[in-house]
Amino acid sequence: MKQNPNYEKNLSKLDPISKKRQGELEKVEREALANYYGSISELSKAIGMLHLGDHLGWRVLVLTHNKRTIRKYESILGIAIRDFFPEEGAAAYRSMGLNAAKALGNFWKVVSGETKVTNKSEIEK
Repeated sequence: MKQNPNYEKNLSKLDPISKKRQGELEKVEREALANYYGSISELSKAIGMLHLGDHLGWRVLVLTHNKRTIRKYESILGIAIRDFFPEEGAAAYRSMGLNAAKALGNFWKVVSGETKVTNKSEIEK
């Protein structure tokens, strides 16, 4: 895999995760793992969302996933993403969908699909 030419810049913009927050994330993950039954694939995707949420924020997550998927992952994790994650995380600036929504001026129209945005689930270099 080739390295992103903006690796150093992207890394420097990420916020460090505090010990307290690490504990909160670990607790959610452990409880989800202990409570979950079903497809390992769904659990894996929910835990992936959990680990990206602080970095990207809930706005990027709702641009990336449909409402049903968000609800399913929230149920698996026992959280509400709008309460658990920041609106925009330190890496949100890399979201093509969020940048397009900001430029268009109506985030919720992009989320709903009323305003079409290509590559809204992509992350820039």
